[in-house]
Amino acid sequence: MELKVIDSKGNVSGNVTASDALFAREYNESLVHQLVTSYLANARSGTRAQKTRAEVKFTNKKPWRQKGTGRARAGSAASPIWRKGGRAFPSKPWENFSQKVNKKMYRAGMATILSQLARDERLFVIDELNAQSPKTKDFAAQIKNMGLDKTLFLTNELSENIYLSSRNLADVLVLETQRIDPYSLLYYNKVILTKDAVVQLEEQLV
Repeated sequence: MELKVIDSKGNVSGNVTASDALFAREYNESLVHQLVTSYLANARSGTRAQKTRAEVKFTNKKPWRQKGTGRARAGSAASPIWRKGGRAFPSKPWENFSQKVNKKMYRAGMATILSQLARDERLFVIDELNAQSPKTKDFAAQIKNMGLDKTLFLTNELSENIYLSSRNLADVLVLETQRIDPYSLLYYNKVILTKDAVVQLEEQLV
């Protein structure tokens, strides 16, 4: 598989040979959906809390006598079927939303996404990603010169200058290849890999 290499002005300057197993795989929509769904589910945290019938503030006294009133039997005002009563199956902070995806499926799904990005011409390669100083303005100008917007950069090693100069850009994300995730690959319009990142991805995912 040949991936397009772009220069500092965003023009195609050549090609680089990459693994067909990683960048020329057939698209599998159901696998990609499962991969993204599990990633987002695993990122969820327990921030919801509802009360059980034991936790709501109600007296334990029986609302009315059992027989003779003509009304349905009631044993507690905290019953889940009563207004302001406790929940039968409440959400709790320790609720677990995680979904397991085995390694073989994960690698196949990531290869599927990268292959589709290459086919759609949303994935390009650059020689290296560097910054002379930790200035956001300079890095933003560099990206503008390349004609990029809403871009994900993947590099084998994230330098301090790149980290500091890119962290405040809303539509730019720079990640090391070890931290690659399916959602970011699909979210950004363009994905730019360094040549070293291509080699490292092949070692990780093939």
